Amino acid sequence: MAISYNNLWKLLIDKNMNKTDLRSRTKISSSTMAKLTNQEMVALSVLEKICAELECNIEDVMQFVELEDVKKQMKEDDYV
Repeated sequence: MAISYNNLWKLLIDKNMNKTDLRSRTKISSSTMAKLTNQEMVALSVLEKICAELECNIEDVMQFVELEDVKKQMKEDDYV
């Protein structure tokens, strides 16, 4: 996992919102919400909608984690 949306879940709690509220306000699909829940990548346009609705910056919603694993994979991909 290279992406974490834990900041988003904390922000929703702070704003007394749940995932369903966020989905309906941003009009994102249930499959996109599932991706967020499962810490999977989503389109930047989705993150933009979330940030606009919550009036926050992208780092308030997501963060990159385990970047060393990503760098290692990039090096391995170069040799394939």
